Amino acid sequence: MTAVESRPSGVLGTSPGHRPFGARAMAFVALTKPRIIELLLITTVPVMFLAEQGVPSLWLVLATCFGGYMSAGGANALNMYIDRDIDALMDRTSQRPLVTGMVSPRECLVFGITLGVVSTAWFGLLVNWLSAALALGALLFYVVVYTMLLKRRTAQNIVWGGIAGCMPVLIGWSSVRNEVSWAAVILFLVIFFWTPPHYWPLSMKVADDYARVGVPMLPVVAGNRAVARQIVAYSWVMVAVSLLLTPLGYTGWFYTAVALAAGGWWLWEAHALHARAKAGVTGAKLKEMRLFHWSITYVSLLFVAVAVDPFLR
Repeated sequence: MTAVESRPSGVLGTSPGHRPFGARAMAFVALTKPRIIELLLITTVPVMFLAEQGVPSLWLVLATCFGGYMSAGGANALNMYIDRDIDALMDRTSQRPLVTGMVSPRECLVFGITLGVVSTAWFGLLVNWLSAALALGALLFYVVVYTMLLKRRTAQNIVWGGIAGCMPVLIGWSSVRNEVSWAAVILFLVIFFWTPPHYWPLSMKVADDYARVGVPMLPVVAGNRAVARQIVAYSWVMVAVSLLLTPLGYTGWFYTAVALAAGGWWLWEAHALHARAKAGVTGAKLKEMRLFHWSITYVSLLFVAVAVDPFLR
C-alpha cells in the first residue's frame, strides 16, 4: 500500500472538549457512509420480494437490512481507517471524521471491527448462516482486496473491487431461500457491470483529486475518450444481462418493460458521453455527472421493478 503524507487533521482532534457528544455521534454515523448503504439496501430488499414471489416477512426484511447496514458500515469505517492518509489530501474527502479529528483512528478501527463481528453474529443467529458468510465475505473483500490490495495499485480497482457491492443481492436472496439461485447470480452480474460505468463518471469529475494522491483510477491513467469507450462497453453488457431474467422465467412483462426503457435511456446517455469525449469536450461541458446521477435512478427503477413484478404475473 502506497504511503501518502497527509496534511494535519482538523483542530477538533486537539482536545476532547472540542468534540461535543451530538457531533461525535453524527461522526460515527458518517463513518458508515449512510448514502452508499442506502444504495445497497435498494438492491437487497427487492430481491427478497422476488425470492419470496410475494411479500417476505417484515421481521426478516428488517433483520436483513439492519444486519446489512452494520456489515457495510463496518466495511466503510475500516476503509476510512486505511485511507485516512489520502482522505486528508483529497478535496471530496477532506471533511471525513478521521480527517477533521472528530473520531480518532483507534476509535474508527475498533468501531469498524465491532460492527463486522456483531453483524456476522446478527445474520447467523437471526437470519441464516449463509447470509452471515456472504456478508462477512463482502466486508473482507471490500477492506482487504479492494482497499488494501487493488485501489492504489491498478486502474481496474473499481471493476473487481465492485464485487463487494454486488453481494447484497446474494444476501437478500439467501435471507429468504437460504440458498443462491441463478436469478440472484444474474442480478449480481447486473450490479457488477453497473458499478464501473456508475463510478467512472464521478472519477472523471474528480480525477485531479485521485491523481494528487497517486490512486490510479481509470480516468487518471487514461484519457476521457478511452474511459467513455469502456463505459459504453460495460453499459451494453449490463443491459443485456439485465434482460436475462425474463427468458429464464424469473420475471415477466413489467420487469422487461422497465429494463428495456431504463436500459435504453442509460445507453443513450453513455453514448452521448462518449460522443462528447470523442469530440474533445472537457470541463463542465463534458457533463459526465449526468450519467452518474442517472445510474442511481436506473438501478433504483430496475430493482423496484424486480420487487413489483411478482405481483403482476
